[in-house]
This record gives sequence, structure tokens and C-alpha cells, in this order.
Amino acid sequence: MTFKQAIALPKSNLVLAGVLLMLMGDFMFALNDAMGKWLVTSYSVGQVLFIRSVGAFIILGPMLARQGLAPLAKVDRPGLQFLRVVLATADTALFYAAVVYLPLADVMTFYMAGPIYMAALSHFFLGEKVGWRRWLAIVLGFCGVVIALKPSAASLAWPSLFALVGSLSFAISLILSRKLRTTSDTTLVTWQTIGALAMGVILAVGDWQSASALDWSAMLLLGIVSCAAHLMITRALKLAPASLLAPLQYTLLLWAVVFGVVFFNDFPDTQILVGSAIIVFAGLFIFHRQKVVDKTEPETVSTSVH
Repeated sequence: MTFKQAIALPKSNLVLAGVLLMLMGDFMFALNDAMGKWLVTSYSVGQVLFIRSVGAFIILGPMLARQGLAPLAKVDRPGLQFLRVVLATADTALFYAAVVYLPLADVMTFYMAGPIYMAALSHFFLGEKVGWRRWLAIVLGFCGVVIALKPSAASLAWPSLFALVGSLSFAISLILSRKLRTTSDTTLVTWQTIGALAMGVILAVGDWQSASALDWSAMLLLGIVSCAAHLMITRALKLAPASLLAPLQYTLLLWAVVFGVVFFNDFPDTQILVGSAIIVFAGLFIFHRQKVVDKTEPETVSTSVH
């Protein structure tokens, strides 16, 4: 069904289609994350990142052929575009580095705080007014992150810091995406993929391993799955209100727990569960307040392409 055909459907059907696309997109992102964790236990982050980026071009190729290459060279605000690519690449690389050592649910808990960081940073970088209720929710969300981080001399190890810095990079890249909203999705995702490919080459130098046909295919599939998920969420935002779709992103955390238990026998501990519950509550309240003050925009929904 084409988008033109879709807009002829009743509004309730459009909203339902948007919700289903959002749920499917989130499921595919979680599946992508689980596949990535499986692969980085055997191969370097750089190698997985490189082959994954090549796989993404299987979907991006036809889109670029339709759009043409000219928009890639004529982007608005190239400095911000470059910074966004750097942060989005760091987000992905640090995510994979963290899941080498930590359960999926632990890492996803940090990334689910992205909307909370985003709400705080929007006040400073976008000049958006944040009322006292949302500031209270932001502080509560930070408390959830601290609980999940389990701060102590022993626990503040590199994997947790990878997840924390990666989630901050993710949030700032979303802020920049909002500032660059006039740039097409194809252009944004293409440059982001090129950045990940370049980083993969750098990180894979001296740490490249031979792989089976199954593993090569899985690495390529990472790029295909994440790209398809991103496109599903982008289309969902055109069919249903962002205020309805935004809370659905927390299904990523649920899938992370399920996949972690089923595939890796990783059971989240009490502290992670408490921290994630606080983060989810704070995030949902922030989305609610955005709806109340009528400031919810499509870009407030996370479309990470891990």
C-alpha cells in the first residue's frame, strides 16, 4: 500500500497502521540489538560496524537512486551535519562495545533515558520552555539512571561508561536531527551510515577475522534490519500522532529483557529493574506534559538505528 493510498483510508485505520508500524519497528530494533550482541562476542566492534553499514546500503541504494546524489553534497549547516554524524556513529559503536560485557536490558536502560536527556538539552540548545513539572521528571529520570548505573568504585567500569556516554551521544544526535529537520531522512541516514562505515574501517584495522557465511550474512542483515526499522518508524510518524507513538518506544526495553533471557540467559537484577521503571515513568510523564502544553513534535520520538 502506497502512502497516497493510505491517506485515503479512515483516520482510525491510519492511526492503527501507525501504531502497528511503530511496534514492528521497535521490535526490529530490539532484534537488531540482540543480533549485534551475539556477533560482537566473536568479532570486533569495528568489523561488525563495517559490514553492518554495507548491509544498510542494500536498502539505501534504491532510495539514493530515486533521490539522486546531489542532496548529499548540498546539505544545510554542514558543521552541524558533521557533528551529528560523529555523535550518531559514537552512539552505535559505544552501544556495541557495551553489550559485549553487559546484558541487553542493562544497556537499553541507559538508552531509554535518551528522551529525558533530550528534554533537558532542548531547553539549552533549542530554547524550548521546560516547565517545573518536566524539570522534576527530568531530575527523577536522572535518579533512575544513577540507580541503574550502580555507582561505586567497582561498578563504574568501562562497559557502564560506554553505555552512559553512548546514550548521551544518542540524545544529542536527536537534538541535532531536530535542528536539521529540513534535511531529508534519506540524506541523514546515508551520511550516518557512511560515518559508521568509516568508523568501522578504523576500528577493524588489525582486528579483522575470517567468518562463516552465516556470520557474514548476519552482519549484513544487521544493516538491513536497522534501516528497515528506521523507515517503519518514520512512516508511522506520518500516520499517527507522535504523542501516541512516543510511549511505545519503551517496548524496546521489554524486548531487551526477553531477548536477553531467551538468547543469553541474562536476567536483570533488582537495581536495573528499579532504575528502568523510574526512567520509564519519568519519560512517559515528560511525553504527557509535552502533549498537555501542545509542544509535541514528530522528532520527539527516538529513531535510533543501532
